Amino acid sequence: MFDKEIEFSAHEDYYALKEDYPIPIKSNIPEWYKKLEHTILNKTVKGCMPFLDTLTSGYLLKIPQDFHVRHNVDNKNEKGEEFKDSFQTFGLHDQSQFLHAKYLNLNSGSDIHSIKQVEGSPFIKKNKNLPFYKIVNPWKIKTSKGYSCLFVPPLNNSDDRFSIIPGIVDTDTFPNEINFPIIINGDKYPVLETTIKKGTPYVQVIPFKRDLWKMIIKSRTQKEIQNSRLFFGLKLLNIYKDKYWNKKSWK
Repeated sequence: MFDKEIEFSAHEDYYALKEDYPIPIKSNIPEWYKKLEHTILNKTVKGCMPFLDTLTSGYLLKIPQDFHVRHNVDNKNEKGEEFKDSFQTFGLHDQSQFLHAKYLNLNSGSDIHSIKQVEGSPFIKKNKNLPFYKIVNPWKIKTSKGYSCLFVPPLNNSDDRFSIIPGIVDTDTFPNEINFPIIINGDKYPVLETTIKKGTPYVQVIPFKRDLWKMIIKSRTQKEIQNSRLFFGLKLLNIYKDKYWNKKSWK
């Protein structure tokens, strides 16, 4: 039985396409992880349940349309002076009037954020001092009362070309779709020309309950530490999984 629901809804025309629906992110576990083995003689991250939880917690959004980007490329102004520039083209880029008339929440033009909006942040250097592109998301997300959503790049499984800027939205009250500014990975790709294909995973959605928290800082006795470490040493494998881990369910 499931006590809580998360609802993804889209414009009826987009929904009818049956393309790139959100899915539980556990359906997107990377192949390299699946191939790993975890044994007494070959301990790997396959036996680390905290790592597995990052791959399986929450839901996955996929890029809704092809996105071609030319980032930090050479260009010239009217005076012939060279400068660094960026260009983006989306599928449906020439259909802006149609999309606006239909109230379809998809990219149709130059959807960007100025670097002034995050002035002083490390994002600017990583994005090569150029404006930030924005992925317009067709899905409205609704959670149960008292629940918000954390939006992050897919944890331990993100695209190496770009990532969203993480954020938290109170999705039990917010009435519209949530769009996602992205950072181009200029550390790895100083100049990038690529097509991010429709269907590319790009956002992990993790619902959580809003609670009131108070921080407490205290000491631990040497005996407490010794006892906990002694118990951990009794088994060679899977002590955390067998004794402490709680199975989660995301459907």
